[in-house]
Amino acid sequence: MAFIAGAGATNVDLLYQGMPRIPDIGEEVYCKDFSLQLGGGLPATLINLGRLGIETKIATELGGDIFSNFAKEQFEKNNVQPLNLYCSNGIPLNITSAVILPSDRSFITYGKGNIDADDNAKEAFYQLAKGSKITMMQPGGFIEVYKKLKSEGTLLVLDMGWDDEMSFDKYGELLSLADYYTPNQKEAMKITNTASPEEAAQELKKHFRQVVVKVDKDGCIGIDGDETIFVRSIDEFKNVDSTGAGDAFLSGFMYGLFYDYSLKDCLLLGNITGGKAVTSVGALSAYVNESELLEYKAKYKNNIEKL
Repeated sequence: MAFIAGAGATNVDLLYQGMPRIPDIGEEVYCKDFSLQLGGGLPATLINLGRLGIETKIATELGGDIFSNFAKEQFEKNNVQPLNLYCSNGIPLNITSAVILPSDRSFITYGKGNIDADDNAKEAFYQLAKGSKITMMQPGGFIEVYKKLKSEGTLLVLDMGWDDEMSFDKYGELLSLADYYTPNQKEAMKITNTASPEEAAQELKKHFRQVVVKVDKDGCIGIDGDETIFVRSIDEFKNVDSTGAGDAFLSGFMYGLFYDYSLKDCLLLGNITGGKAVTSVGALSAYVNESELLEYKAKYKNNIEKL
């Protein structure tokens, strides 16, 4: 049975909402709402894919602590099969306390960022991802695994987020392996050293047969051969919290790739899942199931424009 795989650190978010202000040193402020959720990143994309009915697998680090137990429960509940790469004592997750105010947000995070990719972890991840139709890529120590998977026919999708030093020189090996790279406009302009998302998309065309550039709340640009398209965002989705929007977009986009949709349809599916995610606080609070996704796709088919 076809499936989608990925390797990445697990993030847990403690979300504090409904308070008048952030407390000063020595002060205590009570909030009206609190929730414990899995945070954004690769795990969030895989969970959203699992919610869409696709079998997904993640290689990650989980300990014996309450946060790891919570994460494992959430993975399994949402059709994601976790493989634990952690062999030590302690808390191997990234744990973020997020203070959500009407006008801004503040964060405190415990953790090390990425997972450790030693030889045992690489082999375990390879065995997990072997045979996958699609594997998600991230910067880190698994590039040899990605190379092997690609040689065996797996489709590779790269989403790596912001880096002050991002460039083709720095990430050339990853970019040359990826079948799809899904930057937002800021990332696309940075890595291509261009001044607009349209210029960035044209520059990326030199490296990818099909190009994706997310233009934040407006939608996304796509290039497929000689055809350039713009897919507008979904107007009915009102932004409450943009946390996890990019991860959710990627789940809809990869759903389309998984079922062999055209690029323009993949982008529309991404706009639907990404747009729905911002309608509630947290990376995984708001989402669509498969039938809802396909209903929105039919409803908003005219959001695709040729440029």
